[in-house]
Amino acid sequence: MSNTVSVPDALAPGTLRVTPVGGLGEVGRNMTVFEFDGKLLIVDCGVLFPEEHQPGVDLILPDFEAIAGRLDDIVGVVLTHGHEDHIGAVPYLLKRKADIPLIGSQLTLALVEAKLKEHRIKPYSLTVAEGQREQVGPFELDFVAVNHSIPDALAVGIRTPAGLVLATGDFKMDQLPLDGRLTDLRAFARLGEEGVDLFLVDSTNADVPGFTPLERAIGPVLDQVIAKAPRRVIVASFSSHVHRVQQVIDAAAANGRRVAFLGRSMVRNMTIAEDLGYLKVPQGVLIDYKKAKDLPDDRIVYMSTGSQGEPMAVLSRMANLDHAIEPGEGDTVILASSLIPGNENAVYRVIDGLTKLGANVVHKANAKVHVSGHAAAGELLYCYNILKPKNVLPVHGEYRHLMANAKLAQDSGIPAENTIIAENGTVIDLKDGVARVAGQLDLGFVYVDGSSVGEITDADLKDRRILGEEGFISVIVVVDAATGRIITGPEIHARGFAEDDAVFDSVKPKIAAALAEAAQSGVRDQHALQQVVRRTIGRWVNQALRRRPMIVPMVIEA
Repeated sequence: MSNTVSVPDALAPGTLRVTPVGGLGEVGRNMTVFEFDGKLLIVDCGVLFPEEHQPGVDLILPDFEAIAGRLDDIVGVVLTHGHEDHIGAVPYLLKRKADIPLIGSQLTLALVEAKLKEHRIKPYSLTVAEGQREQVGPFELDFVAVNHSIPDALAVGIRTPAGLVLATGDFKMDQLPLDGRLTDLRAFARLGEEGVDLFLVDSTNADVPGFTPLERAIGPVLDQVIAKAPRRVIVASFSSHVHRVQQVIDAAAANGRRVAFLGRSMVRNMTIAEDLGYLKVPQGVLIDYKKAKDLPDDRIVYMSTGSQGEPMAVLSRMANLDHAIEPGEGDTVILASSLIPGNENAVYRVIDGLTKLGANVVHKANAKVHVSGHAAAGELLYCYNILKPKNVLPVHGEYRHLMANAKLAQDSGIPAENTIIAENGTVIDLKDGVARVAGQLDLGFVYVDGSSVGEITDADLKDRRILGEEGFISVIVVVDAATGRIITGPEIHARGFAEDDAVFDSVKPKIAAALAEAAQSGVRDQHALQQVVRRTIGRWVNQALRRRPMIVPMVIEA
């Protein structure tokens, strides 16, 4: 797996080019571009959520640069399911060209369309279901039902004269799914008989041995926790996890409680799921959250967002007493979701905050309140044995997950040279059953920060981290334009320092001396004088206070 950028040759006739743009080496930003005969097909277009070292960032998008000049060649975007890490970046792609067709299942497209409405985009969409085949440009698409933690997920077979590719999207093989919709292994077997030339497979749980536990094992646990809860119950999960919300509604109804949704995305997604019949709500169970506070504490369950410790989500705000609902003694909080890598600290901070307020916090580590939506090693081995693919490209996962998945493929008999460990931007060409790495594009992170997209750079984030961790010093000096002699100053102001500004009195003479020396040497350039000030105070602060703050010197000529 190399980081060396190498531009691929022009695509040879009859060859399929596959370029993962996001989702490799990370859990999120899933997006893969397929090219054949001058046309592009995109599978998924998701976002990545920021970590602590990316302060102020709202979302991270795939780098669209690879396709920016070829938007007219895109024949469609296939969306495998409705989770944010697969659909969240669609509005940002459609802002560049609004009529790119979207292809997906009923629920997936409904969730995307609601999101696009907020961006004032009305998409062209094609609703598909398992068992359906569609010809989209030079690509023949074959949709297969897969089981995941959201209803209506699909894998997609992509046929071109270059060969057959199968992309699983996110999937697991729950044998007793809540909605009765199994991963269609018979369809997998049929594709295997035809001959899968390249298998793009979900790696998220490839390093977890055995099988992912059954989703229905959670229902009784939720029922038990809610039955024993003395006061209010607050459950946090992903805002699109329809199965989990269904289980909470069932457990609440069984215990004579009503349910109120909290968080804009939770309300929006669950309204859609109920309207389309994916969420079954017994009569009179749902209640508007504003009316919920009139109910006795032991008669309400709040269903909220914020299970990943996101600072602006409902649960974090509750933990900080920055929400209308203030958790306290006797309340029960259930975190019914997995920990996305990188979010651990934020989640444990929220758990600590809630515990300090007196709440009983139930989470994956102390009760079976969540199972993963991704296939573990045992399930992946089944797939390899059923499909017997010629080549394997593990996708969707951090580097260790991709490696673990490649090892499973090799254990099942696929030669090591046919298992490709790629990264975002790796270009893979497929023809006559042979997949080879043809190049490596230089793709980066695109940050959404408030209303600006892609304008924040890694250098800006580094500045923010320095401001947050090391503090800020401004130095103002007025010098005589003719002689370079100091007229007033240096005036020093610091932020984020424990010490009083008076601590800087001892460095002022040093700054004055350094400027006098520069003036004697004939230095009059404002920028050069500012550098003198920055170096002098920077060295002193580092030695005296052991800090490396952001320093903003201002030398004003009079």
